[in-house]
Amino acid sequence: MSSPPAPAGAVARLREQVSDLHQELVRYNLVVWTAGNVSARVPDADLFVIKPSGVDYDRLTPANMIVCDLQGRVVEGGGLSPSSDTAAHAYVYRHMPEVGGVVHTHSTYACAWAARGEAVPCVLTAMADEFGAEIPVGPFALIGDDSIGRGIVETLEGHRSPAVLMRNHGVFTVGRDARAAVKAAVMCEDVARTVHISRQLGDPLPIAGSDIDRLYERYQNVYGQPAPATERPATDRGATA
Repeated sequence: MSSPPAPAGAVARLREQVSDLHQELVRYNLVVWTAGNVSARVPDADLFVIKPSGVDYDRLTPANMIVCDLQGRVVEGGGLSPSSDTAAHAYVYRHMPEVGGVVHTHSTYACAWAARGEAVPCVLTAMADEFGAEIPVGPFALIGDDSIGRGIVETLEGHRSPAVLMRNHGVFTVGRDARAAVKAAVMCEDVARTVHISRQLGDPLPIAGSDIDRLYERYQNVYGQPAPATERPATDRGATA
């Protein structure tokens, strides 16, 4: 069954946003060459926007972003193939309806933890704020089907973290929108680096679970400027500060 048509304006806005957000991955040194990807769910439609496979970041434009349905099939693509991680993104959108954006990176420090198959412990207030827990490790899975997506969903189920380290692979993050997912990817690499450096000096000091809860609650619901009542979301993964 084909997906119902989405409002053209919404798709156009998301094409522009997703194209622009890929430049944030470059800006924060989260990707090299053509690796990594950002996607965004199209509101009120079973569709999402994602980048094409193997295209240089400086050649990405709103026009060459690809629209897929939630099975990962191309709906609008201008003859280009979608990202090789499209099946993983599609699986997340099908099984996590609260998620509006998904990001994948190969950022250095987070990938080092993933290569060890080790979660990043929650030993920084910035981690408690953004992740509300350790950054967990998901299972090893090969690209090509929805195995990676299944690992992401199973690992994040019941977990406050918007980020997961897929073992021997890299980082996947989710958020209520694509910008929130990019922010989670930036923060994941930042804390992975800091905790790694801390461990070179000795064992990092833990933060009590009750304090992690208080920090997370404050950051997600109090920090920053209040949004207009009509735009104020409930607490969820990857809230923007």
